[in-house]
Amino acid sequence: MASNMKLKKVSLSTTPDESALRSLELGNIVYLNGLVYSAREGAYIKVVDEGTPLPLDLPELSAANFHCSPAAAKRPDGSYDVGAVSATASFRFRKWMDGWFRASGARLIMGKGGMSSDDYKRYFVPNNAIYLTTVGYGTGALLGRGVKRVRDVHWLNELGIAQAMWILEVENLGPFIVESDMNGNSLFERENEKISAGLAKLYEGTKPAVLKRFGETDDRSDELI
Repeated sequence: MASNMKLKKVSLSTTPDESALRSLELGNIVYLNGLVYSAREGAYIKVVDEGTPLPLDLPELSAANFHCSPAAAKRPDGSYDVGAVSATASFRFRKWMDGWFRASGARLIMGKGGMSSDDYKRYFVPNNAIYLTTVGYGTGALLGRGVKRVRDVHWLNELGIAQAMWILEVENLGPFIVESDMNGNSLFERENEKISAGLAKLYEGTKPAVLKRFGETDDRSDELI
């Protein structure tokens, strides 16, 4: 079905002020400019759990933490080429979020799939932060186009390519979708609620499924999307 709705596109600094973040609405399309850093469980364990000092001035240089693994290759001159940036699922890192916000002052968390509205309200809202999600699978090369150069990399030998803290200079890095707003609302939960409301009608007149696996149900109200 055709739609006349136009998605709002926003160019956003990686050191955004509160007014810029409050102006964003769920579903807005965001492109980032400035410095982005990758930090995931390896960095979180070092900083949050073990108390290792941050290797750079955050959030002065960047307030944008990307849950990702850059496809980085070292050039003969010692610099790095990043052809793709593959996002990873953020829900796995929720237990470190509160400590990471306090340590880093992050205002933007980017990754794949998002977290729950409960997580947003508990960890993101008190720290004036929002979540930006990638648009789906297989977009690593697309996002890689926005990486202009690798400014620096920390803990590479210790943590490896995927877990190291990469400092990326970016221009129009995206597209990302605003998944959570400053009030902790979730785009995915809002849209899933709409879809779930129509499930019963969708299955009207169908025969009950033949269930083979433990725990399955043909009660459509029990389905999770």
